[in-house]
Amino acid sequence: MKAIEHFKTITVHKLLVMKYCFRVGLFWQGLTHDLSKYSPVEFFNGCLFYQGYRSPNVAERDIKGYSAAWMHHKGRNKHHFEYWNDYSNKPGVNMTAVRMPEKYVYEMFIDRLVACQVYKGDNYTQASPMEYYQAYKKRHWIHPETRKQLYKLLKMLEDKGEDYTIKYVRLQVVKMRLRKIKNLILGVLADSVE
Repeated sequence: MKAIEHFKTITVHKLLVMKYCFRVGLFWQGLTHDLSKYSPVEFFNGCLFYQGYRSPNVAERDIKGYSAAWMHHKGRNKHHFEYWNDYSNKPGVNMTAVRMPEKYVYEMFIDRLVACQVYKGDNYTQASPMEYYQAYKKRHWIHPETRKQLYKLLKMLEDKGEDYTIKYVRLQVVKMRLRKIKNLILGVLADSVE
């Protein structure tokens, strides 16, 4: 069991995601990102299946056919598109992918960026997150608008680099907050007119 190595890996990941989230203005998400990785089911399975070059969830899945740690994780972390799958009310459709709120799409992008940095180490390039996305996109059950947003960010990172993309995300977060404030003001005004 590689408890110290796993602890270091998840903590470095968490701290880097926090740094990027702070840079774009997602302060609460930066502080709370991946806290469930320190819970018993995720942490102990992570130690048991730790390899250092990929997620221990993949190794657990290879051996057991499923990952208990991943099933726990995806159900508690809104920055994973898998969190946003639900039963459908449409006849003949069992499950549906729900569109993710913007702030979680931005956190998902940062999570993928940092995961590639951590697992690829010196082999990381700004194309690495897009390469990872392309390798697994056919297995993703993700809302079309969420997919479009994520792809746009990964492509921007690949083509224009990290600084440009982080500035873009920061601007989008500011716009998102301004829309929220505007809607709040309009709601208060509408209530006061009635």
